[in-house]
Amino acid sequence: MTSGTARAVRFDAFGGPEVLYVTDIPMPSPGPGEVVVAVRAAGINPGESGIRTGALEFRYRTSFPCGEGSDLAGVVTALGPGVTGFAVGDEVLGFSWTRSSHATHTAVPVTQLIPKPPALSWEVAGALYVVACTAFAAVRAIHFEAGETVAVSAAAGGVGTLTVQLLRHKGVNVLGIASPSNQDWLAAHGAVQVSYGPGLTQRLRAAAPDGIDAFIDLFGPQYVDLALELGIPKDRINTIIAFQAAERLGVKAEGSEQASTVDVLTYMAGLVADGTLEIPIAATYALDDVVKAFEELDHRHTRGKIVLVPAP
Repeated sequence: MTSGTARAVRFDAFGGPEVLYVTDIPMPSPGPGEVVVAVRAAGINPGESGIRTGALEFRYRTSFPCGEGSDLAGVVTALGPGVTGFAVGDEVLGFSWTRSSHATHTAVPVTQLIPKPPALSWEVAGALYVVACTAFAAVRAIHFEAGETVAVSAAAGGVGTLTVQLLRHKGVNVLGIASPSNQDWLAAHGAVQVSYGPGLTQRLRAAAPDGIDAFIDLFGPQYVDLALELGIPKDRINTIIAFQAAERLGVKAEGSEQASTVDVLTYMAGLVADGTLEIPIAATYALDDVVKAFEELDHRHTRGKIVLVPAP
């Protein structure tokens, strides 16, 4: 990388993590209303794996070569025409809708950025957007009331850990579907761990003898079927990933797209900054180790977020 270039993750065909590579690209130039951000941290997410494999092609069209990455935190290095409210040197966090944050530098509209709270580490700030806005949207979608009981699948994953905490913060009883290894973490955050696998329906009913009021699915279509089997009303079932099942069965499918605003991001960042919520960081990887990062993510057994940390 030279002063006139940046480095970014790319892939040229659908496939596993092995199709990812890091290459030099021209240094991004900010357009009207944009700034260039030198990325200090950028979270990775299961949705990016779905785009890379082609599993989400029906929803998110891909052209090659393709970049990737939504989460980001970093330092403003250049301002585009008409930018106000930000200056070179400002520390920011936010999101890219052009699959561009897994890079050393990216151009981002200022409408997708907020100031980074000083209390947040780079890793946490760079992991915030997808999980925070998705958790907010998923919790809002089920129209909860304090004292109700909500089941959450993949409760110890990146979105799950924040969803569980947000529900508990709102006074909701949480059944967290996760492996036994996550029992202590869930209990420490006020949730009841329920192991996935055969017999899950019976275990959920035993854990909530008075019934389950709503269901948030963060893993896949089998949990939409399970929620219906439990007798939960369709308008109180929300999945962030099983889009085709949601359309076929008439349940909700609200996630980050429905809550990607600076107001929501500011609200959630404030809750993390003041210690009300935490974002566990499962691992950090250098940008050049992006393949290893996604190999770990694709096992689907990490608690919290995996974060790429480009060199400053």
